[in-house]
Amino acid sequence: MHGDRKEYGRDGPLAAALAGFRRRVRHPLKPLENMTFRAPILVERHENQASSGGGGDSLAGPEVMPRRDDIAPRPFVAGIAGCAAAVGAFLLFRLTAWPPHEDETLALFVGYGSLPELLDTVLGERGGAPLHFVLAWAVAHAGGGLPELRLFSALLAVASVPVLAVLVARLAGRTVALVAAVLASASWILLFHGVYARMYSLFLLTSALSYLALLRALQRGRRRDWALWVVAILATVATHPYGALVLVSQGIFVLARRERMREATRAFACVALAGIPFWYTDLVLAGRFEVGVGGGGDRLGSPLSVLAHLGQVAGDFTVGWLVVLPAVLALAAVGARRLLREGRSSLLLTAIVFAVPTVMLVLARLGDSTSPESRHLIFALPFVVMLVAGGLVELADRLGSRGPALAGLLLTLLVVGELAWAYERTPPLFSGEEAARVEAREAASDWLARTGRPDDVLFGYEPVYLRGWEHSSGRRSRTVVPRADAKLALGALTEASRPLGRGVWVFDAAENNNFSPKLTIPRRLPYPPGEFEAKTFGPYLIVRTTGPSRTPERYLDRASQVMILGKSLSIGDADVNFVTVRRAAYRLERSDSGAPAPSASR
Repeated sequence: MHGDRKEYGRDGPLAAALAGFRRRVRHPLKPLENMTFRAPILVERHENQASSGGGGDSLAGPEVMPRRDDIAPRPFVAGIAGCAAAVGAFLLFRLTAWPPHEDETLALFVGYGSLPELLDTVLGERGGAPLHFVLAWAVAHAGGGLPELRLFSALLAVASVPVLAVLVARLAGRTVALVAAVLASASWILLFHGVYARMYSLFLLTSALSYLALLRALQRGRRRDWALWVVAILATVATHPYGALVLVSQGIFVLARRERMREATRAFACVALAGIPFWYTDLVLAGRFEVGVGGGGDRLGSPLSVLAHLGQVAGDFTVGWLVVLPAVLALAAVGARRLLREGRSSLLLTAIVFAVPTVMLVLARLGDSTSPESRHLIFALPFVVMLVAGGLVELADRLGSRGPALAGLLLTLLVVGELAWAYERTPPLFSGEEAARVEAREAASDWLARTGRPDDVLFGYEPVYLRGWEHSSGRRSRTVVPRADAKLALGALTEASRPLGRGVWVFDAAENNNFSPKLTIPRRLPYPPGEFEAKTFGPYLIVRTTGPSRTPERYLDRASQVMILGKSLSIGDADVNFVTVRRAAYRLERSDSGAPAPSASR
């Protein structure tokens, strides 16, 4: 407590005197609801100290004194509501514009089983975080399909906007938060994954909530606040394996601040124990994708490649063209300088959020089956847009009367650039899918639903199988051979009922990863042609054996011939699938001879 009755959470009398010299504030002052994180707190002598464990609001909270230039609460709430409404309208309008993808339908295929079967598959076989699969299970058993799962993803993306805004408001003030929400609302990473029915909208929401809950727990220190954080961070690690990075960043932040260590230690211990199933399933996933420690590897094998990857992440969060990205990063640097001046703890948390995945990527050894993507770091989106928004607000403050107009113009250009980059990354999200491909896929799905058998052996979680699963429950097959993982593929074959039924494969000539995407595909048969039948629907070629496969050996031999056909048709996935099939056949041969199975990297 300094002589002029100003208290600065952890700063001492010198900092209090300097702050008092900069800002003359008459006493008493009570509007603490909108104060920015780490700002000074004004108290009466008779009040409890705000930094005590008795429930003060000084630490890690946004209920701090508003800046002179901060936007009022009502316009702030209206602006955030407008951003969320705009995101919701776009996602609802474009919900089915993006073509169905195998990674989306995978969760529904797994979800059509019972909940114990789903948990056994996700936790014990596939690895990874189960919460998204549980939600897909709920959608599937409620009678929904891919559109409903996408709608759920869109709602989560919309909910992320106000949560992101509140988090940034706690760290940098309402004005910066509103600008950050505008930038996030136009970001490709948010718009695309709002439609893409995987776990990334959920990951963004749960991670942002966990950061908010941590700041609240550090601020107030009550049991229920720490319990809320435990729930939020467990939901985060249950959503995506990279949730562990969120947890690590929060642990480092708590250690760096060294506040409420006793309560924090108990809460982190609870997370460590309750999260044991998630740590185990993350190890299962790491084993599948040849992830280890030691650096190097086939992906991101050097610090320069990691730096290039992080640049791509920043571009996908904002504007990714190389002629624009340096200017965006320069704005972020200005925003970081603003945070350094006004809220060092906010900058500390931001730096830790960026540093943890950077160090992880440098130290990790990633095999050729791993594919680091921008979406894996979506939890950092609030902090990236906060820095860029802070740079814009700083320019508005520094450039006098023309500053707000110039900053508004730059914000408009950034939003237009973000939308243009989103179109560059995923044109069908805006233009829609070709009608011919949609009609062909529906026709192929209907044909498979009519002619399918319960013992068919399906290769991959192809979207064209989905209609048969949704509308032909009595005839739908439960045997699906996963792609790109020889161990899982062989496991699916050896665990299936014998004799194995007909093998079914689908080629899509319109996929973007093909050498030359087309809307038509020729009807061809693998060798020997007498053992296969084939039918074409626009860009789709369905190949099926005429009789039962009977044994895993016979199925894998026929699958090899089908993939050779796929390579001759320039199907992009055929090369990877051929390697998967041959590795599975090799593992089967080794197991039959009594030799140990080869490693996944073989």
